[in-house]
Amino acid sequence: MPAAGPAGLADGASALVRARAGKETVADIALLLEGTYPYIRGGVSAWVHQIISGLPEIRFAVVFIGGEKTMYGPAQYAFPPNVTHAETHYLMSPDAPSKVRARKGNRKAFLEMAEFHALLRASGQSGYMPDEKMAGALAQLGIAGGVRREDFLHSESAWSYITSQYRERCTEPSFVNYFWAVRAMHDPLFVLADIASGLPPVGAVHAISTGYAGLLGAMIRLRRSIPFLLTEHGIYTKERKIDLAQATWIHDHSDDVGNTLHDEMGYIRGMWISFYEHIGRIAYGQALQIVSLYEGNRKRQIADGAPAGKTRVITNGIDLQRYSTVLQRRPAEIPAVLGLVGRVVPIKDIKTFIRTVHALVNVRHDAEGWIVGPEDEDPAYAAECKDLVASLGLGGHVKFLGFQNVAEILPQLGLMVLTSISEALPLVVLEAFASGLPCLATDVGSCRELIEGRTEEDRALGVAGSVVFIADPEGAARAALELLNDAGRWHAAQKAGLERVRRYYNDRLMFDSYRDLYTQALDNPALPSSPSAGAGFPSPENSPTMEAS
Repeated sequence: MPAAGPAGLADGASALVRARAGKETVADIALLLEGTYPYIRGGVSAWVHQIISGLPEIRFAVVFIGGEKTMYGPAQYAFPPNVTHAETHYLMSPDAPSKVRARKGNRKAFLEMAEFHALLRASGQSGYMPDEKMAGALAQLGIAGGVRREDFLHSESAWSYITSQYRERCTEPSFVNYFWAVRAMHDPLFVLADIASGLPPVGAVHAISTGYAGLLGAMIRLRRSIPFLLTEHGIYTKERKIDLAQATWIHDHSDDVGNTLHDEMGYIRGMWISFYEHIGRIAYGQALQIVSLYEGNRKRQIADGAPAGKTRVITNGIDLQRYSTVLQRRPAEIPAVLGLVGRVVPIKDIKTFIRTVHALVNVRHDAEGWIVGPEDEDPAYAAECKDLVASLGLGGHVKFLGFQNVAEILPQLGLMVLTSISEALPLVVLEAFASGLPCLATDVGSCRELIEGRTEEDRALGVAGSVVFIADPEGAARAALELLNDAGRWHAAQKAGLERVRRYYNDRLMFDSYRDLYTQALDNPALPSSPSAGAGFPSPENSPTMEAS
């Protein structure tokens, strides 16, 4: 049901009607979604569906952008009736076989691109790039007289530009690796340019990350003067650094060629990091408002170039009524079952969870670990996790349950456990609290403030579980044992979690905040140009740092 009561909903709907006045649009808000809803399940996708369903008076368009089509199966969510438009796009769709034709390309446009990249590098120091410069650079993408995709991929001008940048800036010997990295970075931008031009009229756009979705929002803002809002659940740049660091480690440890390949992978990794940082600053610079889920991420956004005055925190919220029935089904005894609800992917560090169960079983022989979540996103990693279970002799203690109705699982657990190496504000913790389940989590994202409290008033409610170090299965097992073996402490944690979620993480508060945010955006379509931190066009030839942070 909607967030506000009848009177509040009526007031919100009236404001929305006024904001829509005189506008012919297919939707009020176009959600720009990279690699999530409706094709992938997970916390972000669940949040998107929750927002759409919880604001039925707002018409939504769903614009999904993914990598390759083969990476995604059928839609995992049925659209609510207030989704009035939907598009699906793939950034790396294979080209139809065609004969490459020699072409000169627009030399003037490539010279202008080089000039713009120089301005971008300078803006990284000054923190300001004029909107007209960005608009001009983005406007020439994919059009005659500008830089067309076929020119970028096959023209003499593009070859000349890339080779000159390689000679001037690249410090590694492999031109091949550099060449293909530049193409991989830039080719998706032409797809984004087509999406920005072809999107039917909407009142405002709302990207649920930076990255390509955020860059698309910035393009739409600059090309079409449509208000652009940005919400980050996790920090996209930080998560891509983790992904790239893992990829580099795997490459270095699976190839015997030696340090040369590692160094080149490190340089290419640095190029990608620089690229993501640049497009993140573009999104921050063009967004009307920048939302994070908790104060720690808001500060990270500012450190990464977001203008502080645009930033705000809107926490996640859940439907307390739904979980009240789950709470009623909780047994009197505390089950010796640790539950991890999430995708079976490296960032969730499922292997540490398995090792935690192994350490716990040595003391509590009745203990079990349930892994509840899809395994198809990274099948190789899922197979490694199952092999680890077998090698540790945990076949009778660890269960892979796949996708389940979480409301059915929660009453059967004694602790919710997150062993993630990165999180934002995980919905699963709020769901656990609302169902009367204490949590044990690594000290990432907002997990500490969820478990221990954010403000002095919040902390006075008590501790709702335990916070442990990343990749510390022995420490996690000790913390789990202390809670499972001490009924008084467990029930105190249960009480603190219940009161915390009721007081601070009610979905009605979240819906009210987004209704106001959307109404303000729809009511203020004329966006002034203003200084933006590090705004500009991505520059892969910009000299990368070799560090992951």
